[in-house]
Amino acid sequence: MPELPEVETTVRGLARYLVGERLARVTARRADLRRPFPLELAQALTGARVTGLGRRAKYGLIHADRGQTLVFHLGMSGRWRIDPAEIGKHDHLVLETGAGNVLALCDPRRFGSVDLIDTDRLAAWPPFAALGPEPLGTELTPAHLAASFAGRIAAIKLLLLDQRVVAGLGNIYVCEALFRARIDPRKSAGRVSRAALARLVPAIQAVLSESIEAGGSTLRDFAQPSGELGYFAKQFEVYDREGEACACGGTVRRIAQGGRSSWYCPRCQK
Repeated sequence: MPELPEVETTVRGLARYLVGERLARVTARRADLRRPFPLELAQALTGARVTGLGRRAKYGLIHADRGQTLVFHLGMSGRWRIDPAEIGKHDHLVLETGAGNVLALCDPRRFGSVDLIDTDRLAAWPPFAALGPEPLGTELTPAHLAASFAGRIAAIKLLLLDQRVVAGLGNIYVCEALFRARIDPRKSAGRVSRAALARLVPAIQAVLSESIEAGGSTLRDFAQPSGELGYFAKQFEVYDREGEACACGGTVRRIAQGGRSSWYCPRCQK
């Protein structure tokens, strides 16, 4: 599943072709993805001018001058294609701009979603209302994590994946951030020291920023709108490296937590 860096990379790639442009035609080529397309989608956005793009957690945002925002989620296999040679059977939403560019949302598995929300009501939209702070924003602090973890016996890895604690964190980047902060993913969140949390916040932000700079992590279906693959996977220190040597001399292990795999080094993560 595309995670926060992949969505951020996608949004930045789309912005080059959309910001300031009018949408000459908006075409939904099927009735739904994970849920139905908004019935008014084409009528509401055709002729509108794109005023900006953004991201909230793992959702991409395309703001229009008519006071509405197209909110997209890439699901398991979604990606945007820019000026494809031809529109394929998995290109389910197509945006054509006044400048002549074509942007197609391709989602073979159809686990993604597209919504149209009044821009001034985005914060109150149910999928956004309960989200925690953005990990790259100023609201993610050691104090916020300490308050969220106080008295909690659940493993810190699992709580970091809780979108109510931090918005947009996924399995890959939590594993990598915990490694950099030298925190055992199995440790009860309420027992993690303030000093460790002070290491964790910059570790989260550094891992995400480096992945965005690298164009994300291409593991299966993801590619940037330009068609380029992300190469942050080459920089993984523990994720998907079971049995390999850690820089400290230990060996990377894989365990199951909450139905997902966690990779860590038992020698240097305490």
